[in-house]
Amino acid sequence: MYCYQCQEAAGGVACKSQKGVCGKPADVADLQDLLIYALKGIAQAVERGATRDEEVDTFVITGIFKTITNANFDGAVFEKDIAQALEIRDSLIQSAGISADTDALSFHLKGNLLDAVLRKNKMVEKASEVGVLATENEDVRSLRELLTYGVKGIAAYYEHAANLGKKDTEITDFIYKALAATLDDTLSADDLTNLVLECGKFGVNVMALLDAANTEAYGNPEITEVNIGVRNNPAILISGHDLKDMERLLEQTKGTGVDVYTHSEMLPANYYPTFKKYDHFVGNYGNAWWKQNEEFKSFNGPVLFTTNCITPPAKEYKDRIYTTGAAGFDGCTHIAADAAGNKDFSALIAHAKECEPPKEIEKGTITGGFAHNQVLALADKVVDAVKGGAIKKFVVMAGCDGRMKSRDYYTDFAKALPQDTVILTAGCAKYRYNKLDLGDIGGIPRVLDAGQCNDSYSLAVIAMKLQEVFGLEDINDLPIVYNIAWYEQKAVIVLLALLSLGVKNIHLGPTLPAFLSPNVANILVETFGIGGVGEVEQDIKEMITA
Repeated sequence: MYCYQCQEAAGGVACKSQKGVCGKPADVADLQDLLIYALKGIAQAVERGATRDEEVDTFVITGIFKTITNANFDGAVFEKDIAQALEIRDSLIQSAGISADTDALSFHLKGNLLDAVLRKNKMVEKASEVGVLATENEDVRSLRELLTYGVKGIAAYYEHAANLGKKDTEITDFIYKALAATLDDTLSADDLTNLVLECGKFGVNVMALLDAANTEAYGNPEITEVNIGVRNNPAILISGHDLKDMERLLEQTKGTGVDVYTHSEMLPANYYPTFKKYDHFVGNYGNAWWKQNEEFKSFNGPVLFTTNCITPPAKEYKDRIYTTGAAGFDGCTHIAADAAGNKDFSALIAHAKECEPPKEIEKGTITGGFAHNQVLALADKVVDAVKGGAIKKFVVMAGCDGRMKSRDYYTDFAKALPQDTVILTAGCAKYRYNKLDLGDIGGIPRVLDAGQCNDSYSLAVIAMKLQEVFGLEDINDLPIVYNIAWYEQKAVIVLLALLSLGVKNIHLGPTLPAFLSPNVANILVETFGIGGVGEVEQDIKEMITA
């Protein structure tokens, strides 16, 4: 394996051993590389004129999503998807009369593939030829991977929107265009750089699409005090990001005596009006994804993963892990949708009834629900606080959390901020400071949580509205600084989306991406002022008080 798509890349370079830092086995990483390559073959066929349908779009987008860090660890899933991708590709080629004159359009897995071990070995062998290092030029490789990871983020958000009936052919068209471009040796570094920036534009579009899907289905998020304690009933913990699965689970557990709690990135489900009508929806349990090993043991009941953020489960609770959608783990029960798109969670509910209630690990509440609609409703109050000097700066601390000790930086940074600053956040990065008592400024909480990582769109809308209110020509003239934590590929598309909106001088940490070559990193620094993070005291001085 050679994988450096997440912030935890071994040694700050890449995971190359038998298992990645995320726990992904080398053969699964290789199978994911080959699936992406097969999907790029489909993209080449589409870009050459093959006509695809929604079924093909769904397969491609879900396939991309499965390769995001911590989404799916089940090798058998990828073996099946690779075989299906080749069938789809060949069908597109035949129906359009396209010449299969590239390797991505023509490769097949030769030999006696009825032998499962041989079939897998052939796939792993092919993956070694087409993975990250297949592109020899370091800068071209860096740009191709940056574009691919941006597309992975788009695919994740698009699937959530599509599950709620929101689709956009311009976004899916770009996905095919971008995937095919990563195999085009005629494209220069400048061409790829332009595509990366275009990817950011579609990142904005897909987050806007998902925002519309979520709010039209479940209402605009409201300021909400979320319970973090427990009740004495058997319960299910739901993790991930997919709100449609949240709705399904709440409907199917209604009247069963089984409570439902959110975990990690599903916390913002508590902010939506529609979900508040369920009296068995108790609140949030635990913290960010990386603490699941200890927190799932104490929860006692089954856990449903709707998307990425799963880590290899401990044997004490592995039998209580269920997955759905793009998520998967070898040996855990996967609940697939039927032909009509419905999901049956009855086995999960029956399992919950056999379990002890959750063990309480904390008490009290945390406040969230500050998406763009809610903050704009408070716009006059916010503007007055800025004009009056009560609020000197907003600090965007959105993004991801992770298990590295260096991420304590974000807790220390939040604690050290002057009392006249307000944190704007989204994503699981907030767990580093959302339970701190940071107070408020004239009734405005000093931590405004917009929601999930995709709700970083809300932070962009807020910034653009403030730009309009203050009559500023440049968004960078606002009293806003960006200190963003990243972990996986959805954070990549959030970053590219911000760059496409013209935001500059973003600090990114705890380390810069390993997939950025020195030259590509220099382009980002020189063009957009991208920087890393250092010591808290010095960063506060440079970002806030200078």
